[in-house]
Amino acid sequence: MLQVARQGEILAFPRVNHVCLPPGFRHTNDAPVGLSKERKKPDLLTLLLSFSLTPGSVRDYVCEAFAEDAGLRRETGAPDMRKTLMTILILGGVTAAGFSAVFPPPQQSRTTSEVFSLSDACIAIPDPPPAEDLILARSLSAFLVDRYQLALPVVPYSQIPSDRPAIVLGTRNNKLVGQALEKLRIEMSDRAGGPEGYVLQAGANLVLVAGGDNAGAFYGLQSLRQLVRRSSGRVEISGVAIRDWPYKPFRGIKVYLPGRDNLPFFKRFLRDFVALYKFNKLILEMNAGMRFDRHPELNAGWIELANDLNYSRRHRPEGPNQYFTNSVHHDTADGRMLEKDEVADLVRFAGEHYIEVIPEVPSLTHSYYLLTRHRELAEIQESEWPDTYCPSNQGSYDLLFDVVDEFLDVMKPKMMHMGLDEWRMPVGVCPLCRGKDPRDLFISNVNRVHQHLRSKGVRMAMWGDHFNERVRGVKVQAKKSPSGYEYETPGALTAEQVKSRIPKDILVFNWLWEDMHGGAKNDADLTEWGFEHIYGNFTPEITNYGERSKLRGLLGGAPSCWAVSSEFSIGKDRLHQFLGTAALLWSSQWPPLSELYRSVQTLMPELRRNLSGKDAPSQDGDPTTPIRLPGSGDPGIKNIISWKAGRIESAGRVFELTASILSPFGGKGTVIPVGEDFTSLIFLHALQKRAHNNVVDRYIYNPDDTADLLGFYEVVYTDGLKVTIPIRYRVNILQWDWAKDPEEGYYCYGADAIDISQKSDSSCTF
Repeated sequence: MLQVARQGEILAFPRVNHVCLPPGFRHTNDAPVGLSKERKKPDLLTLLLSFSLTPGSVRDYVCEAFAEDAGLRRETGAPDMRKTLMTILILGGVTAAGFSAVFPPPQQSRTTSEVFSLSDACIAIPDPPPAEDLILARSLSAFLVDRYQLALPVVPYSQIPSDRPAIVLGTRNNKLVGQALEKLRIEMSDRAGGPEGYVLQAGANLVLVAGGDNAGAFYGLQSLRQLVRRSSGRVEISGVAIRDWPYKPFRGIKVYLPGRDNLPFFKRFLRDFVALYKFNKLILEMNAGMRFDRHPELNAGWIELANDLNYSRRHRPEGPNQYFTNSVHHDTADGRMLEKDEVADLVRFAGEHYIEVIPEVPSLTHSYYLLTRHRELAEIQESEWPDTYCPSNQGSYDLLFDVVDEFLDVMKPKMMHMGLDEWRMPVGVCPLCRGKDPRDLFISNVNRVHQHLRSKGVRMAMWGDHFNERVRGVKVQAKKSPSGYEYETPGALTAEQVKSRIPKDILVFNWLWEDMHGGAKNDADLTEWGFEHIYGNFTPEITNYGERSKLRGLLGGAPSCWAVSSEFSIGKDRLHQFLGTAALLWSSQWPPLSELYRSVQTLMPELRRNLSGKDAPSQDGDPTTPIRLPGSGDPGIKNIISWKAGRIESAGRVFELTASILSPFGGKGTVIPVGEDFTSLIFLHALQKRAHNNVVDRYIYNPDDTADLLGFYEVVYTDGLKVTIPIRYRVNILQWDWAKDPEEGYYCYGADAIDISQKSDSSCTF
């Protein structure tokens, strides 16, 4: 039986009779994505490589493949040989020149010729150890067990051991760390010895991680994790000397509260991505995703709202007269809710990894979650699903503050984000607000929310678009709906109103940093008005960041994922933004965008392993033996690509490249006889032309279909059982010439990159 997940390597057993390859499809660039639309498919260009066999037991199976849902697992009598079938490996990118082994790139680093072997090493701690340093030691030990099945003992010492190689980690207050600093003659008087800074030095017999504070020691451990490698059967650390510290103090990621089914993934995401790449803030949009004791009706309405939109396959409801309404974010908590103890546990887990959780509780706008069962508080009560509460109704604040207080009780944050963006309601429709200046209503709402949070000792954050007249307009903006309905929406405050009537201890999330919205001028305005601010919805495509980032009051930034917090959503769509901004916020070494995109693809095997929590058999070191596949005759594609012929090895996987291209496929597809038992399938393939991918938040009701379905492989077992493996763009395939000029944000989450260019110029990657 084949188990199907989302990766280039497919677990399969017992005996496969043959594999069917898909017929080809013609390419079109203008076909929409969606369940209700028929989509034409790009040509599928597939180079079939090899089968391979690996010795061992068939009992240890790991599932990594392509589709969102795993297939059934069927146990049968297992022979004593574990065999890996390699047909084709998946697609896409190359190792970037000069790519740093540690990401984000450290402020200062150099490599040495020394190698630290972990075979006989220990993790040395003082006796008694500081509590935080003991946690670090155990964390490193757990990582080595999970990742390399290497059990490194944690041993108390009064002096740095001389009888065995040792790893010492902690702050300067750690006695062994102090001894190591003296022995290695390392000073920590610069920024590496300051907040969140660290020094990491690896030699033949001693590895030192010394933090300027506890957070710095933790970040040093994250860099050390990235330096551990398996080489020639040994687990080791290459010699290195690093001095490192953050460029910006606020390094955030904005996501939705995960649902219960996604909690295991989300904890891996926090530990093995957010913390690993040195983010220190998590903006967590909540809506009605936590069970409320005071207002259980909000949870009931939240489920009803999510069900309605998902079952009717809609992204958002339509307002009366077809006016444009706000996005709903109904995939927060997967359209359900977590219990309070689950939310509290998530906050605790984040804190253990030096991640401060900032709840986002939308107010005024995007307030569907408050109004599903309180239509009487809506600005437009006749809306199918109201999205904005009436700022003139005291009941709106009574309900909002009840909800805010429950979140404060459970999450105990230092800061709470209150939304306040995209006020799109028609002006003058609400009877209580009619005749009032919408700017005064907005100012009053901001101050009431700010006063409530301040009374609780919590700092307020908010989006800043209604401080910008260049984007939101002066006082009001004229609009016209598809039905011809003409109306006005609230505009922005004047600069004088912002300066004189908005509290300056509010942290502003500025998502209007792009040049088309005013760019650097918006940054400067916020600083001039007296705010601290960050770049919201941050991406690495920002222009002139070197100069703009020096601005007083600019604390950092936070990229966003506006979709369900799942491995598929974050893995497929958001990793280039998250990693690119990680480099901008931590490091002062910023690669060109094309190099960044290649670097993201280079990191993909480790990213996928960390986010999925699974290893493929080939990643576990299983050897592979290629078996030449039959050719397909003339594919009808000439002088398009050239590739290496013969045997190629990549990350322990062996391919025997033939000169046969099976594309475009015809008829019912091509049958490849197998007749072998094996552990996994690995596919090497690419597209002739670019296909289409959309972000998951565009099709909340069916995330899989945001990536073009190009075809599928069909695996047929000797007993007639058939299992299909979907081929989806950016999930497990890209075009063959992607690496020549990587496009913005285009990478492939479910596959690794193999450069098969004849000239090693990255002109052909499968």
